[in-house]
Amino acid sequence: MELIRGQHNLRPRHRGCVATIGNFDGLHLGHQAILAQLAEHAARLHLPRLVITFEPQPQEFFAGPAAPPARLMRLREKIQALTGLGIERVLCLEFDQRLAAMPAETFIENLLIERLGIRHLVVGDDFRFGHRRAGDFTMLVEAGRRHGFGVVDNHSYLVDDERVSSTRIRQALAQGDLEFARRLLGRPYNMCGRVAHGDQRGRTIGFPTANIHLHRRVTPVYGVYAVLLSTPTLPPRPGIANVGRRPTVHGDRERLEVHLLNYHGDLYGQHASVDFLHHLRPEQRFESLDALRQQIQRDEQIARAYFSAQGLSPSPSSSLKGS
Repeated sequence: MELIRGQHNLRPRHRGCVATIGNFDGLHLGHQAILAQLAEHAARLHLPRLVITFEPQPQEFFAGPAAPPARLMRLREKIQALTGLGIERVLCLEFDQRLAAMPAETFIENLLIERLGIRHLVVGDDFRFGHRRAGDFTMLVEAGRRHGFGVVDNHSYLVDDERVSSTRIRQALAQGDLEFARRLLGRPYNMCGRVAHGDQRGRTIGFPTANIHLHRRVTPVYGVYAVLLSTPTLPPRPGIANVGRRPTVHGDRERLEVHLLNYHGDLYGQHASVDFLHHLRPEQRFESLDALRQQIQRDEQIARAYFSAQGLSPSPSSSLKGS
């Protein structure tokens, strides 16, 4: 898959494609339906698929640094997921004041027609673009008639008679309803990152953890969870994850810490993938490390019962090399 960062990196060879445009945050079932339709048109026209997306996401830009919405996916995670779906090209546009002020007509003429030579465009049925969101499906259809490219809108993907959206998934995750989020995503909610050295406190209370920096301004999950962690060399292993600031030890930033059950090994430097399966409790502050240790023991008992019910019981006891 080819990642094209910005219009200035477009070349003549990039002209002629089928494309879709959007944030694709989470790549949920609705997004997957759009990409499946994109694949059909690409096969029919014998052209590469192009996903046009934005960084930061428009809602992050307009909300500003004080109140950004939770992000389901980092850009890296999105690119990895799109690669796994066979997308040939991703054009990532910097969403800044210039792009926010660009008239919808200019976006069509300059980018879609002149730079990309779009042959077919697939968009969601709620897609809006351009300054003050003036561009819509009707405008795209009219431009397609004038310039010879097809446009189709993908109808909303429904679950329980309601439209699947990134907003609904964020709400489900915030409420601890991971099963509903899984139904909307078509898979467990997942976070990825490289295992880094921590402050070693987990080891001192008997629960060493793999520490993964979130690289998000706001996380959509917060609290303690039953999870599966995997790396390129480690099949999925049951564990307990904490996402938060670690108030008991006066943590100063949000991080993801995973304690694997019955595992011995060194994960430092490895790229880990964490599937969130079950919400155990909110994060809380304890009066002492001993009180925290006792609570983690209770969390482990609940997590083991959950994994046993799911047929995911961990193998014989050992330990994790981590903080």
